[in-house]
Amino acid sequence: NFVTEATNGAMGAMVSNAALIKKVYVPKYVFPLEKTLFAFVNMLFSSIAVVIIMLVQRFALPWTAVLFFVPMLYTLVFGFGLGLVLSAMNVFFRDTGHLYGVWTTAWLYLTPIIYPVDILPEWMLKIIAWNPLYYYVDYFRQVVMYGTLPGLRVDAICAAFALGFLCLGVIVFKRAQDRFILYI
Repeated sequence: NFVTEATNGAMGAMVSNAALIKKVYVPKYVFPLEKTLFAFVNMLFSSIAVVIIMLVQRFALPWTAVLFFVPMLYTLVFGFGLGLVLSAMNVFFRDTGHLYGVWTTAWLYLTPIIYPVDILPEWMLKIIAWNPLYYYVDYFRQVVMYGTLPGLRVDAICAAFALGFLCLGVIVFKRAQDRFILYI
């Protein structure tokens, strides 16, 4: 939900703030960043509800649960990077929002959230390996639910996806931002 909320908000940030962008100089990346941070704060408040449910269910939190923020930070950086790309694309191609809505639905089913990854056939695991959200969800489950520490490999994959998308987002956004004023 966080990635969907953050990227959808960031995607429409430039178009919805067109009047302000045309009148006053503001660094343009601030608008997608604000939407991403808003979604992050919303996720933190939603986490309170998860903790309450865990307490009611008498779920014993393992000591590794103190690392819950690590996958959240990875996801924040990834969501901001993807949001920058989508924000730039949406300025030039307004149908991006409609296409992304279809993509996020497919992405939900390609991410083992509502089903265990063990039931997937081998060929499907190769596809899932390219899904950054799989690693973020799995990392969170390992530290909060299973009480295990993900290996260095999982940390490296999470960081690579997050930093890779952040770099891609910054590059795409920076190259396109000077032309935004012509299309909004």
